[in-house]
Amino acid sequence: MKQEKEYLCDVLIIGSGAAGLSLALQLADNAKVLVLSKGPLREGSTLYAQGGIAAVFDENDSIDSHVNDTLIAGAGLCDEAAVQFTANNAKTAMQWLISQGVPFDQYQDESGKLQYHLTREGGHSHRRILHAADATGQAVQITLVDQVKAHKNIQLLENYNAIDLINGKKIGLDAKRCYGAYVLNTASGEVELIRSRFVALATGGASKVYVYTSNPDVASGDGIAMAWRAGCRVANMEFNQFHPTSLYHPDAPNFLITEAMRGEGAYLLRPDGSRFMPDFDPRAELAPRDIVARAIDFEMKRLGADCVYLDISHKPKDFIIEHFPTIYAKCLGIGIDISKQPIPVVPAAHYTCGGVLTSLDGQTDISNLYAIGEVAYTGLHGANRMASNSLLECVVFAQAAAKHILSQLDAHSPLAPIPAWDDSRVSDSDEEIVISHNWHELRLFMWDYVGIVRTNKRLARALHRVELLQREINEYYSNFHISHNLLELRNLVQVAELIIHSAMQRKESRGLHYNLDYPNLLAAPKPTILEPK
Repeated sequence: MKQEKEYLCDVLIIGSGAAGLSLALQLADNAKVLVLSKGPLREGSTLYAQGGIAAVFDENDSIDSHVNDTLIAGAGLCDEAAVQFTANNAKTAMQWLISQGVPFDQYQDESGKLQYHLTREGGHSHRRILHAADATGQAVQITLVDQVKAHKNIQLLENYNAIDLINGKKIGLDAKRCYGAYVLNTASGEVELIRSRFVALATGGASKVYVYTSNPDVASGDGIAMAWRAGCRVANMEFNQFHPTSLYHPDAPNFLITEAMRGEGAYLLRPDGSRFMPDFDPRAELAPRDIVARAIDFEMKRLGADCVYLDISHKPKDFIIEHFPTIYAKCLGIGIDISKQPIPVVPAAHYTCGGVLTSLDGQTDISNLYAIGEVAYTGLHGANRMASNSLLECVVFAQAAAKHILSQLDAHSPLAPIPAWDDSRVSDSDEEIVISHNWHELRLFMWDYVGIVRTNKRLARALHRVELLQREINEYYSNFHISHNLLELRNLVQVAELIIHSAMQRKESRGLHYNLDYPNLLAAPKPTILEPK
């Protein structure tokens, strides 16, 4: 495998979801931008986001209320400056999306004036969720893809895997600066080089480290692992959000049932039809996700049940179809009429609240390297992400990073020469089964030992297993040609190690991290920050 191609650009954006595409469009009038997409351009977590985006549009709502709700959901670990910054810029970010053509739902008020329909989700004290029916992410992704494809200054590379960032240490220059990336063209199997004045990671989260996840296949923690290897700190990796309600059916793996359904009055039921959330929290079904997920996990284990049920059948059928057309059609396709029957659901790994440590401009510890969206840790989410703050974070921090990059564009030094990728000492592997076996082993023990409820003993077992896997994978990586599956496995194992070490450092139970050996809260909690050696 030899390096055949080299690309030059002002800004390389690794990732093509809401964060990456928003950043590209904010930059492209003034910079040459290259967007790297791991799969097809539309594939990614943004596409599958159902609920919506939080912003204060209602005159009865306030930014202070949005801030307060976020801080409460974050269980004492949010960075208040990051929360305030996000909430203050939320309406501007949404108006930018609207200007791009995102078709958020509207209705006519009593005076005949069009207003945006706002729904409510868990943790929110007001209706403040802009949405496009129950497929908001799809509407955002399709709109931004169309805009990006139409811009002459944006080059798109689909089906490319980033292998590693190029920091100065690798090429004899400033070790704390990023100069580009080596990437794998998965169609040709060739390694290609991208030299860039700035690099932005917009690669999403790492929920694929768990065997049950609502995320698409691409969510394998690539950006977090690459940034760590390049020398960036990461923070709060122990806080993995498990969405309470993923459809439990063999014909529909990874299908999420939006939190907005509970916001519109759906009940969670035991197999005998009785409600259980009022037993766990006064907010019942509208409690934050960590509380709801643990309650479901507790009831399933207590009863030996395979799932619990989400029931909205007490609402009018027309209301259900109007508000949840995607879910209604999906469930009907597998024989469940949600206007008459409850939906079988289980928790599933959904969102990575930690990530690469950044400033409010999206800057990492490495000069010229930015991280935005789920890959980043800004301090917004704390110990638990509040519903519909994730797509919001993507757009708000894309705008902030774009502003910061553009302020430096004219003054920045030219592109540095970078050596070609060298694979002269590796061979083709005839042992692909090793990757497949390690893949399944990793995801299963992460689910069993580092899942919704943890213990010291489970974490120690997980760390021992992940260290063994790392040695195997590093040896494999050193001796054989790289492949898409090998790159993902290498990154997932690295992220798993970061999650385990972070979980072992937190000697309390808070938000999404629940350890039976430390059931109480610490009086003065701090973010868990890991620094590469």
